[in-house]
Amino acid sequence: MSYLLRSAALTNFVEVARLVGLDPYQQLSDAGIERSVLLDPDLMIPAEAVARLLETSARTAAVEDLGLRMAETRHISNLGALGFVMREQPTLRKALESAAHYLRLQNEAVVMRIEESEGLVVIREDIVGVPGSMRQATELVLGVLYRVLDMVLGAAWKPRAVCFTHHAPARTTIHARVFGVTVEFNQDFDGIVCLASDLDAAIPAYDPVMAQQVRRYLDSMLLQSSATMPEKIRKLIVALLPSGACSVDRIGQHLGMDRRTVHRHLAQHGANYLSIVDSVRVEMVMRYLGSGNRPLSEVASLFGFSSLSAFSRWFSGRFGCSVSAWRRENRQRAIGADEDGDR
Repeated sequence: MSYLLRSAALTNFVEVARLVGLDPYQQLSDAGIERSVLLDPDLMIPAEAVARLLETSARTAAVEDLGLRMAETRHISNLGALGFVMREQPTLRKALESAAHYLRLQNEAVVMRIEESEGLVVIREDIVGVPGSMRQATELVLGVLYRVLDMVLGAAWKPRAVCFTHHAPARTTIHARVFGVTVEFNQDFDGIVCLASDLDAAIPAYDPVMAQQVRRYLDSMLLQSSATMPEKIRKLIVALLPSGACSVDRIGQHLGMDRRTVHRHLAQHGANYLSIVDSVRVEMVMRYLGSGNRPLSEVASLFGFSSLSAFSRWFSGRFGCSVSAWRRENRQRAIGADEDGDR
């Protein structure tokens, strides 16, 4: 399943690539992206190609924060109509709800959800349908979101923390400069943590007339680009798996239908629930086990398994080896790729 995003995602790539000593156009070519997409921010291009571009460029330049460097100078206008609909809401809560609702017009591979508990809120963003490391893409996405919220609410707003699932870089200078708050790594989610009371913060630029016009325009665009049922279910699975509450019944509740209707819709597209869950878990394996040494008990929980033994059985059945053997082989491949790149 291929996901698309607006070519506006590549804003500042040329400038940042040159600053870290790369030929940006060669990097684009290597990733299979035509340089002409830089001329029109509204072109839809494959999310996988953009993610590959960012990861390869960061590795070639030997920098760990290329995505965040691109986010550092972004403006709300780079989000197009999505940025405007966020700015034209009465409160932060409404702005985030609007962003989550219309997000696929900007980036089909990103899922946003808001989790509220005990006076705190996590604005969580997950990237789906893109294999391999997502470090650069994740930092770009969260960096842009943080900057948009900062511009919408004003400099007085500060979250409690910014969290990433990947490990910390050797230097966090740019992270401190971009976010200005505590940045935590090796966490269970990628997102921004703030006080629940922040959701009621008023947005100074709110204009109800403009908000209605922007919503009407975006609603018409949504009608033209409706996601298929397997795509909707896939995104819900990504969001619900770590909670341990992912099931056909729960998916049906979110979609307003019973489990039999969910199965029927999937069958019409030649898909089934368990195969989608399995493919999501395979993607998560590449992301969470491919980098770092996160404890397997945590990984099993994130993948929605009730126990480590259940996860281990699924893993050996799916990959034909143990987790430790897979990690060892993956590490050797990474070393070989680095050596080839040095030649």
